[in-house]
Amino acid sequence: MGHAPASAEPAVLIAQMTDIHIGFAPDEKPEELNLTRFRATLARLIDGPNRPHMLVLSGDITDHGDAESFATTVELLRDCPFPVLPMVGNHDSRAGLLGAFPQVQATAGGFLQYVIEAPMGLRIICLDTLEDGRHGGAFCEVRADWLAARLAEAPDAPTLIFMHHPPVVAGIDWMDPAPDEPWIIRLRDVLTGQTQVQAIHCGHLHRPITTQFAGIPLGVTPSVAPLVAMDLSPIDQDVPDDRELITAEPPTYALHRWDGASLVSHYERVGDWQVLARFHAGLQPMIAGMFAERE
Repeated sequence: MGHAPASAEPAVLIAQMTDIHIGFAPDEKPEELNLTRFRATLARLIDGPNRPHMLVLSGDITDHGDAESFATTVELLRDCPFPVLPMVGNHDSRAGLLGAFPQVQATAGGFLQYVIEAPMGLRIICLDTLEDGRHGGAFCEVRADWLAARLAEAPDAPTLIFMHHPPVVAGIDWMDPAPDEPWIIRLRDVLTGQTQVQAIHCGHLHRPITTQFAGIPLGVTPSVAPLVAMDLSPIDQDVPDDRELITAEPPTYALHRWDGASLVSHYERVGDWQVLARFHAGLQPMIAGMFAERE
């Protein structure tokens, strides 16, 4: 006997790619490394077994915010069979993103943030945490008022928030904010007690990280561009110690699965992996036995 699905409606799959950094070294031959990594990750989403319902690009789409890099990104996305939700990061520019993605509309103050009503009752909020000229995040009173209003208008709707900058100290000293930065305190004040928020998902740190913020699960999706090295030791800005900073670990993306009741996030590295097992007749008894345990 087969196992009946939990819901007649298939789960919603929301892909997240972050920190692509197109245009970092456009003269690389035969092709810019970041462009190659983006192309491979996008192909995995389109041609792989888990084609998503939508794709969130959670900031640092480009390395310099220039129109040419945004145009290169849009060209690769042209035949994408699912909607794309673009967001600004500290390496992007709002003008560049608006020129490339005219479907995005600026809110009060010129911030590029919006709400998407996804299938199965899920609400997605994409926040703008860019402050021009600043590497770290920002969340001013205008943005706080906007987010508070969006949460208040649907207090019972399960909500997923995307933002570029993680409002947490992760231990990667040279990338972290100070724990008491005003923008972090302001965001915490807005989100405290907002039990409809299922999770917050960020980018920026180029590493996989899980924690909590304001009592809400928070995840950081690793980058499509090369990753930040895993080194949690303190750093002295005045003493170059030859530590690793950036590594050639494979590009990674996230796939957030919403089944109408719970949100689960998966992370996949993109590479030419060897397949060690397939579902063939010899393994059918094992698979059937695992399903039988659920009955």
